[in-house]
Amino acid sequence: MDEQIDDIKTILIVDDEQPIVDILVYNLEKEGYKTITASDGITAVNMALEKKPDLILLDIMLPRLDGLSVCKRIKNSLNVPILMLTAKDGEIDKILGLELGADDYITKPFSVRELVARVKANLRKVEAVSRDNIIKENKDDKKKESKIVVGDLELDLDKFEVKVRGEIIDLTLREFEVLKFLASQPEQVVTREVLLEKVWGYEYYGDIRTVDVTVRRIREKIERDTSAPKILITKRGVGYYIAENR
Repeated sequence: MDEQIDDIKTILIVDDEQPIVDILVYNLEKEGYKTITASDGITAVNMALEKKPDLILLDIMLPRLDGLSVCKRIKNSLNVPILMLTAKDGEIDKILGLELGADDYITKPFSVRELVARVKANLRKVEAVSRDNIIKENKDDKKKESKIVVGDLELDLDKFEVKVRGEIIDLTLREFEVLKFLASQPEQVVTREVLLEKVWGYEYYGDIRTVDVTVRRIREKIERDTSAPKILITKRGVGYYIAENR
């Protein structure tokens, strides 16, 4: 019984609109999650650092401290998936901005079913990464370095570390997973829909702008000239691939 209690995932809901909070609490608890709530940015940061939730639903428009600042502060201390709630389509680039590290977003008004699906997908992704780490740790005999090297790009799968031309690049987990998926099959074009399914774990075709913004964010970090990329290449109208030699 205690083990089952320990397995229950805790979700921090941060929104100053009580009706939205009530709907989210009701539906997430119905799915078996534990919920905690905060109605302003400062409380959200303090609660996240103290309670260490498994996932955070974070509104952009908050009193005391806006959601983007909250996201940045939390990500500086915790590697927790953050799903941003926004009323504006135009905020998407900021949400998934270079320095913020938000993992996902959904625009208001949203379908509760879609939001729950995205929560599950993000939690599944974290669990899959944790499982992979445990498996790697248990393979101490015959341990071989798990690395992917494609041209100037080098990924260390054990350390979750990326180097470009020998220099370590700081990527979020999602960015690392995108690069890993593409680099494991160099020169093979992968569609945005496949990336959304395989990396984000969505069981449906969600908003492919999530993929485009994340790819742009990766390029800002790994390319010398983002207007003429040499590593992460766009196949116009199709998707993306990692070039072997450019």
